[in-house]
Amino acid sequence: MNTMIEISHLSKSFGTVKAVQDLSFQVRKGELFAFLGINGAGKSTTINIMCGQLAKDAGRVCIDGADLDQDADCIKRSLGVVFQNSVLDKHLSVRDNLESRAALYGISGKAFRERLEELADLLDFHDLLKRTLGKLSGGQRRRIDIARALLHRPKILVLDEPTTGLDPQTRNLLWNVIHDLRKQENMTVFLTTHYMEEAADADYVVILDSGKIAAEGIPLALKNTYTGDFITLYGVEEAQVRGLGSYTPLRDAFRIAVPNTAAATELIVRHPELFQDYEITKGRMDDVFLAVTGKKLTGGEAK
Repeated sequence: MNTMIEISHLSKSFGTVKAVQDLSFQVRKGELFAFLGINGAGKSTTINIMCGQLAKDAGRVCIDGADLDQDADCIKRSLGVVFQNSVLDKHLSVRDNLESRAALYGISGKAFRERLEELADLLDFHDLLKRTLGKLSGGQRRRIDIARALLHRPKILVLDEPTTGLDPQTRNLLWNVIHDLRKQENMTVFLTTHYMEEAADADYVVILDSGKIAAEGIPLALKNTYTGDFITLYGVEEAQVRGLGSYTPLRDAFRIAVPNTAAATELIVRHPELFQDYEITKGRMDDVFLAVTGKKLTGGEAK
């Protein structure tokens, strides 16, 4: 089966607030699926419904072939979820936390010890096993949160803003682990993030705005639809750039907006004397999000 998550006409309201409105999308097996939106757009509500932690008002949720209304327990076994806030006990050691969680899935004794060894290797936390969770750094705790989500070898890993506030080294480690899991186990990854460079690497992107899908598609298609190209031009004066179109001054250069690559080529051919040192780039996912929603979503902060 190629479709791992199928959401059809999902709706959820809290009083007069329509958190999710007639939401429909699919996630394919092995895909890195990015679910984007500012706080309050409906991302966490959708995830909580998928995980069986929140009742929906209407719609259908199927995960790995199971219907949420008919087989919620089967769905829970298919999912490994890393929430924004840790659900582990800060007073217990790392090992005790993971052992108690594993027991919920019937993993104990030798099976637990072997799985713990695998995860400690994967996420590099052998030296943390005896430490109390509450005394770990944010990056260390996040590694243990991911280990908890992977204990039962889920087919789908749900990551709700997994790298917000983490240092670059820990972010790189986590993304390397996710890349390896997708490659080796064909694991499906459902991601919400405030970091647009993470979304740019996704296989498919859905942008939510006020509980509705505002745009969806592969990153390149979204960039081609909602943004143009940009020429970064070096070694020129601002007076020389004014006649070239819309531009933004940078520290040592000027960023010129053009509709597409063909328009960039035409501009360069028309003014070869100015284009001695330049580069052409596609619009970024930040530009896509701003064009679609009218809002900025960067670096963990929504505006």
